[in-house]
Amino acid sequence: MVYDHICSHKSIRSYKETPIPNGELDKILEAATRASTSGNIQPYSIIITKNPENRAELYELHHRQEMILQAPLLLTFCTDWNRMTKWCELNNAKPTWDNLLCFLVGTGDVFIAAQNAALTAESFGLGICYMGTTLNNAPKLAKYFECPKGVIPVTTLVIGYPDEDLELRGRLPIKGILHEEKYQDYSDSAVAELYQEKEAEGWNRYMAYPDLKAKIEEAGVTNLAQVYTDVKYTANENADASKAFLELLKEKDYL
Repeated sequence: MVYDHICSHKSIRSYKETPIPNGELDKILEAATRASTSGNIQPYSIIITKNPENRAELYELHHRQEMILQAPLLLTFCTDWNRMTKWCELNNAKPTWDNLLCFLVGTGDVFIAAQNAALTAESFGLGICYMGTTLNNAPKLAKYFECPKGVIPVTTLVIGYPDEDLELRGRLPIKGILHEEKYQDYSDSAVAELYQEKEAEGWNRYMAYPDLKAKIEEAGVTNLAQVYTDVKYTANENADASKAFLELLKEKDYL
């Protein structure tokens, strides 16, 4: 069942080098293009990377995460209004896509297409991992991929056969996600209850990684929330990445 398949998802970060059969890759890509899309426009492109030398270059741009070198396939999904713009110009129609709204629409479509690809890959026994470093390092990736105006990399799927067997990670209780009719803000006690299990599970998991444990101890943090704010996603890093991304939006004519 699709439900069972979705609920068994695990993000894989260790891969075998076994190649993916071409027939399966074709189906993964076809499934991506069958995703829901605004106006049936498909304002996205998918860049395929299989060459080991190119993956080695992307390894540096993705903050040296080993899975980039291990997995045989990377799919970089880009918001792309370049193709639509050129089609409109060929047909004497004035393009209206150079704005923030269209970037957001295209980026929404990117993630719907990427999720179709991810689910299809997993149905073939492959593992996947979404790379948050794509958004974080989008300016350098856009330069590497030679993206023209209107094209911005926003997410990457690492795909390959898993070389690890993981337990399912916990999620917040569904009652903490759902709101009846209108948004119901959270009380302090409700937040504490919702995150109680996550705090223990996440802290223990991070402390099991020697490198991350060393960073946590060096930073002097004492709980999972502080790991997120003071170690993994610091204010300065977020501000620098945001500034660079805004400049990229301007460069690619979205602002």
